[in-house]
Amino acid sequence: MFVYRIAKTKLSKDFSGEGAKLHGGRWNHILTPCIYTSESRALAVLEFTVNVNIDDIPKSLSLITIEIPKIQIQELTIHELPENWQVSPAPASTKDFGTNLLTLAKTAVIKFPSVVIPCEFNYLLNPQNNHFKKFKITNVEDFFYDTRIKMNK
Repeated sequence: MFVYRIAKTKLSKDFSGEGAKLHGGRWNHILTPCIYTSESRALAVLEFTVNVNIDDIPKSLSLITIEIPKIQIQELTIHELPENWQVSPAPASTKDFGTNLLTLAKTAVIKFPSVVIPCEFNYLLNPQNNHFKKFKITNVEDFFYDTRIKMNK
C-alpha cells in the first residue's frame, strides 16, 4: 500500500516524525512523534492546504510516496472518534486520543477519516513501532504548489 505527503523539500527524507513531535497536530501532542500521510496525492494536497497559511508556503516542496507493507492497520470509524474531532483548531480531545494510540498501544499505522473529506482517509505512521522500519520512502518528486488553491478572489 502507498500513502502520500507534501513536505518541504529539505525535510522530504526525514522519516523521524520530528516535525509532529515539535509542533503537535490534530492527532498528537507535542513530544509525540508521528508522520501524517494521506491515501491519495490529492488528499495530501488538501490536507497541506488547510494546515498552511498562504504566506508561509515554502518555495521548495516535495511529494513523498511511502510504501507500507501489509501489516495490521488500526482503522477508526467516525463513531470511535472524539465527538468534536472535526473542530478547528484541533481540540485537546483529539490530541489525547491519537497520542494514547501512538504511545500506549504503539500502533504502527492508524487510519483516520479526513476532516476535510470524511469519506477519505489519512494514515498516521508511528516511528516508535517495530514495524516502522519496514516502511520505506519509494519516491520523492518536486511539487509545485498552485497558489490558486488558496487565493482569495
